[in-house]
Amino acid sequence: MCCFFSTLLFFGPRLAFFVYWLLPLGRQNIREAFNGWLLPIFGLIFLPWTTLIYVIVFPAFGLDWVFLGLALLADLAAYSGGYRHRDRFF
Repeated sequence: MCCFFSTLLFFGPRLAFFVYWLLPLGRQNIREAFNGWLLPIFGLIFLPWTTLIYVIVFPAFGLDWVFLGLALLADLAAYSGGYRHRDRFF
């Protein structure tokens, strides 16, 4: 069960981004949010939750910075959680 949960957390935002890209409206929002293809690729590799939320809230105004901040915290928590428990495996 732990491996399934870890796999879901790792591939979840990337899979959601791919499904969003398959939708016609999603593909248009991704083109408007990013000018090229390099930044979304790096975003999906290093900050997948932040990239996904940025594309979803890109045309909105208001609480979009709150959602981006929460997504950034989720990405940073994923990295720091692995660092904190590094001694368990040795």
